[in-house]
Amino acid sequence: MTAVGSRPAGVLETSTVDRSFPARLKAYVALTKPRIIELLLITTIPVMFLAAQGVPDLLLVLTTCIGGYLSAGGANALNMYVDRDIDALMHRTEKRPLVTGAVTPRAGLIFGLSLAVVSTLWFGLLVNWLSAALSLGALLFYVLVYTMVLKRRTSQNIVWGGIAGCMPVLIGWSSVTNEVSWAAVILFLVMFFWTPPHYWPLSMKVREDYARVGVPMLPVVATNSAVARQIVLYSWVMVAVSLMLWPLGYVGWFYTGVALASGGWWLWEAHALLARAKSGAKGAKLKEMRLFHWSITYVSLLFVAVAVDPFLR
Repeated sequence: MTAVGSRPAGVLETSTVDRSFPARLKAYVALTKPRIIELLLITTIPVMFLAAQGVPDLLLVLTTCIGGYLSAGGANALNMYVDRDIDALMHRTEKRPLVTGAVTPRAGLIFGLSLAVVSTLWFGLLVNWLSAALSLGALLFYVLVYTMVLKRRTSQNIVWGGIAGCMPVLIGWSSVTNEVSWAAVILFLVMFFWTPPHYWPLSMKVREDYARVGVPMLPVVATNSAVARQIVLYSWVMVAVSLMLWPLGYVGWFYTGVALASGGWWLWEAHALLARAKSGAKGAKLKEMRLFHWSITYVSLLFVAVAVDPFLR
């Protein structure tokens, strides 16, 4: 792992840290990155509807969501533990609990490991052991492969690291069927090809942060035009893969229509970003965050369509 020499994590004086129970609870919740987990649940729940071809057992949905939160929360806490040195140097992450001292590194490590164990047992005992294995695999991949190996060593970090974020699709399907089908694999691939063009625009926005700490995100080591070309390439593949569910018979007209409309708008935004990058636009004129914000709307619409489609066939 690349060392970053600067001020250590926990830069604030401990006397300035609020030690009240509500503040500490808030800090531990922040360690789980709840806003990111919301996006993971958006992909988990609709897949359960598709797997059940209707309304799945609602207790199973709740149990799966709780297990998913615990597992992803553990992965995120361990990610913050490993990255606390560079988080202290980046404006986007300088308020994280392990940086401010709201949670000590030792406590953060114990918290993350505890969530990993509890979530695995939760899935195994209350859902099924296939879902438990997929959940644990996602956690280990995110922490050991992405955070500890890829993130600081290659500009393709988010491409392969994004695999962990695709796993909730498989977990949602397996929780209902205790197996993994081609439909789940296709939706996994949609998320795989979605992740780079979703994250690279944000990386373009905070390029200076990543450059400061030596993390070679693609926008740090490549020009805006080169990054935008990669975004367009991944976007076309993502939209094409999203349409594969229809000819294979897993979805009907509603999902296909939503996938075409939302995917078409995505491609418009991706090509517009490429055009602005080629013209030399920089700063606010590049408008890279337009695609970032749309990417969240896109995946929400697509997976809502996944959930609704079984009722319209």
